[in-house]
Amino acid sequence: MFGRRSYSEKDSRHRAGKASSSSSRSAKRSFRDHAASKSQTAGSQKLQQKPNVDSPPLGSTLTSPIITIVVGREQRLFAAHEDVLCLSPFFAAACRGQFREAHARRIDMPEEEPEIFSSVLEYLYKGDYYPRLSYNKRRDIWELEDANSTASGGRGSVESTVYHNALGAVLLKDTVIYCTADKYGLEELKRLALRKQGLQTGIQCSTILASARYAYANTPDSDSKLRAHYLALIIRSRATFKRSGTMQQEMEHGGKLFFDLFVAMCNHMDDIVGVA
Repeated sequence: MFGRRSYSEKDSRHRAGKASSSSSRSAKRSFRDHAASKSQTAGSQKLQQKPNVDSPPLGSTLTSPIITIVVGREQRLFAAHEDVLCLSPFFAAACRGQFREAHARRIDMPEEEPEIFSSVLEYLYKGDYYPRLSYNKRRDIWELEDANSTASGGRGSVESTVYHNALGAVLLKDTVIYCTADKYGLEELKRLALRKQGLQTGIQCSTILASARYAYANTPDSDSKLRAHYLALIIRSRATFKRSGTMQQEMEHGGKLFFDLFVAMCNHMDDIVGVA
C-alpha cells in the first residue's frame, strides 16, 4: 500500500479543518466487510477516453442550453448542457435560482478545484472518470485503467493524488471526489470513488493521513463509508503506521479521527479475542 516516492514536490502537510464525528459501529462493520466489497461492482461500461477540453463531448445530441461554470482561483472555464448538469440536485437548485431572471447562464465556483470538477463533469457525461474501472477477464478482477501498464509511464499512480491548492496539501483524488459528490448529491459517484480508492496502491502515510483529515472535515456526521474506509486502512496497515513519524505528529495534533481510530482498534481486538 505504501511507496517511498513522493507524488508532488509541493508541501504535503495538511492544514486540517475542524473534524466532525462519525459512527464507530459503522467503522467496525465496514472494516469487516471492506476486503469482500473491494472485488465487487454493479456493472461495467464502455467509456470514451478522457477529454482534452473542458466542454461536452463533440457530436452530443443534447439540445438543452449550455451552462458556463467558472471554477477555481484562476477562473478556469467549463461548459456543460443544463440537463446533464442538473443530474446533480446541487446544480439543479443553482440553475433554478441563478438563471430565473438572468440572461447569462453562468455559475461561479471559486472555491472548487478545477481538476476535481473536471472529473465530476466527465462522470456526468460518461458514467466514470479517469483512471476508469476496467474488468480484467484473465484475472477475473476489477482494476484501474493503466494501473499496471509500464507503457503509461506510471500515469495511473500519478492520477491517484491531487494537489489541493486551497489547503496546500497532496490528497487522494478519490477522497476529494467523494466529498465533492456528497456536496453535489451524486450518490453513485460517491460509491464509484470509494471503490476506486480501495484499488489504489503505493500511497505515502502522510498522504493517507492528510486525506483522512480532509474526509473528516468534509463529510457529515452520518457518513459511514469514507471515514470507516480510513479507519480500516490504518488498522490493516498498523505495522507501517506505528513506525511513521507523520503518524506520531498527527496523533499529537489530535482530532476526532484518532478517537474513532482508538474505538475501531478496540473493536478489532475484541473481534480477535471473540474468535479465539
